[in-house]
Amino acid sequence: MADDRRGRAVPSGRLSRFGRFGRLAGGVAGGVLAEGTRRLASGERPRMGDLLLTPANAARVADQLSHLRGAAMKLGQMISMDAGELLPPELTQILARLRDNAHHMPPAQLERVLAAEWGRDWRRRFRHFQAHPIAAASIGQVHRAELPDGRVLAIKVQYPGIAGSIDADVDNVATLLRVSGLLPREIDIAPLLTEAKRQLHDEADYGRELAMLERYRALIGDDPAYVVPDAVRELSTGQVLAMEYVPGAPIEVLEAEPQAVRDRAASALIALVLREMFDWGLMQTDPNFANYRWQAETGRLVLLDFGAARPVGRATSAGYHRLLMTALDNDRQRVREAAIAAGFLGKEAAERHSDIVDRMIDVIVAELHRPGPFDFGDRSFVSVVREQATPMARDRQTWHVPPIDTLFAQRKVSGTALLCARLKAQVPLRQMIESYRAAAIPTE
Repeated sequence: MADDRRGRAVPSGRLSRFGRFGRLAGGVAGGVLAEGTRRLASGERPRMGDLLLTPANAARVADQLSHLRGAAMKLGQMISMDAGELLPPELTQILARLRDNAHHMPPAQLERVLAAEWGRDWRRRFRHFQAHPIAAASIGQVHRAELPDGRVLAIKVQYPGIAGSIDADVDNVATLLRVSGLLPREIDIAPLLTEAKRQLHDEADYGRELAMLERYRALIGDDPAYVVPDAVRELSTGQVLAMEYVPGAPIEVLEAEPQAVRDRAASALIALVLREMFDWGLMQTDPNFANYRWQAETGRLVLLDFGAARPVGRATSAGYHRLLMTALDNDRQRVREAAIAAGFLGKEAAERHSDIVDRMIDVIVAELHRPGPFDFGDRSFVSVVREQATPMARDRQTWHVPPIDTLFAQRKVSGTALLCARLKAQVPLRQMIESYRAAAIPTE
């Protein structure tokens, strides 16, 4: 449940949003000056990075981006989840704060939005409309409502001015990260920014999301492992997305369930990713835990939020397929070739750090071939891989950004693995991957 104390009007005008960024930059600069003065007075010679990445500055960045919502907050979330291995851990920690719920709109602002979309007498359409949102995120907030016929709905309302602010917000966030020194200059993020803008415009297009919701519901069909809400077209507009309310508990409640229940849920999560990648050629690429709910009474996963659903290119699916199958075959050389071909590994990095790459591949492949189910709760190999990769990561001349389509797909893959690790699940991963050996890669 969203907390009423977090109700803050969303800045909707360009000048007001730009002003927020200016005040944020000024606040960070002031924090640097104050912390620098304090450390110099105590006899230290602080580095600029230490001054920028203080807890106080982290709080300033996270709080202001949360207030702005929209692209500002969403880009922070995307960077923290999708590029964590590329960015300094301090920056990842700052941006990870944005995964929490945003401030929601105060009642007066909500009233103006709904009156503009449904007319001034919009309340007559409902038996009850819950004023306080049950969820608040980067693009919009969700309310529970009941129709006169008894149907219970979830109504997603977009924050005013969000769609029109996307391009400027993305550029402002990128500039802020560059100027502050939080983002390594060696990373060429121009292609990422272009794609981030396109993705965010898609997520702000509620007509597109409604179509994706219906398409996804059709693809899931009557599979007993999942529930996808039914769209309510007659109440949906460009700023409002209406759907049936599907009860469920936060996915994290599974952590307290018996091992067998956690394993079954995790297997369903992984099976979904494999179907998206190799059967459908369509993937919901936002793995935020809030986009999943759990129905203990039915044992089903509730799937939510399809604004980030997008086609998976054939080259991307084929790249993943080759990489997975060569790993199953325990062929180090072909795994290396597949990783380069798919864009996961830069050719220059593979050549200059061949021994490191080989050791990393050996660790990962050995983990996949351990007897019994794959234990997501045992993350010891991750630290081993990270330790092996550290010297290569320090060689900024060989830093490499994968293709955009691969980044979005990997976002879902990594997020799903993270959730399975949270559940300490044990899954027959090899067998699940092996079942796709003869897969016919779908076209877009």
